Amino acid sequence: MSFFKPLYAIFMLLFVVHSHGIFIRVQNNCPYTLWPAAVPGGGRRLDSGQTWTIGYPSAKSAKIWARTNCTFDSSGRGKCLTGDCGGLLECKELGAEPATLAEYGLNSFASKDYYDISVMKGFNVPLSLTPTSNGCTKSIRCAADLTAQCPNQLKTPGGCHNPCTVFKTTEYCCGSGRCLPSNFSRFFKIRCRDAFTYPEDDPTSTFTCPAGTSYRIVFCP
Repeated sequence: MSFFKPLYAIFMLLFVVHSHGIFIRVQNNCPYTLWPAAVPGGGRRLDSGQTWTIGYPSAKSAKIWARTNCTFDSSGRGKCLTGDCGGLLECKELGAEPATLAEYGLNSFASKDYYDISVMKGFNVPLSLTPTSNGCTKSIRCAADLTAQCPNQLKTPGGCHNPCTVFKTTEYCCGSGRCLPSNFSRFFKIRCRDAFTYPEDDPTSTFTCPAGTSYRIVFCP
C-alpha cells in the first residue's frame, strides 16, 4: 500500500496544476489594508505587502477590484466605503461604485485572453496588471491619484465616480447613436492612458494574450 502513496501524491499534484492552470496573483502594495474581491473568486483581507493567488480552472471571465475601509464580523458580514459587494467578505456580485476594475475574458474569441483596466465603474485604488506567462509581456496601469484630482462633480468619499454613474445620460453612458469621449472621460484618459474610460474606448484599452496566461495585479504599483 505504501508503494502507491507517492504515486497518489504525484497524481494529485498534477491534477491541481492542470485544473488551476490560470493563476491571478493579487498584491497589496498600498501602505494601508485593502479587501480585494473577485467575481468569481470571493474576497479577503490583504494587509500591506500581502498577496492572494486565485486559480481559474474554467471561468470565462473575471473581474477583480479593491475594497477600502471595510469592517466585517466573524461571519464575514459588514460593509466597505468603496467597492462593497452586498456587505459580504466573500463577494458573489460586482462591487458598488466607485471601484477600479481589472477585467478578464479568459480563453475568449480566437482562443485569446482579453484584459483591461476599467474606470467605467469609477476609481478608488490605483492598480497595474501584468501577464506573467506564455511570453506575454504587455503591462498596463492606472497609477495616478485620481481621487485627489477628481472633478468636483464626480467626487465621492474614497474615490472618483465615472460620469455615467453620476449623470446617467446617453452622452456619458452611450447606448444609442455614436458614442464619443467626453471632457470627463478625457480627464481619466490623460491620467490613465491604458484605462477603459467610456463605453467605446476598446481600441486603446483592450489587450490580448494567448489563452491560458497567468497574471499579476498590484494595487498601488
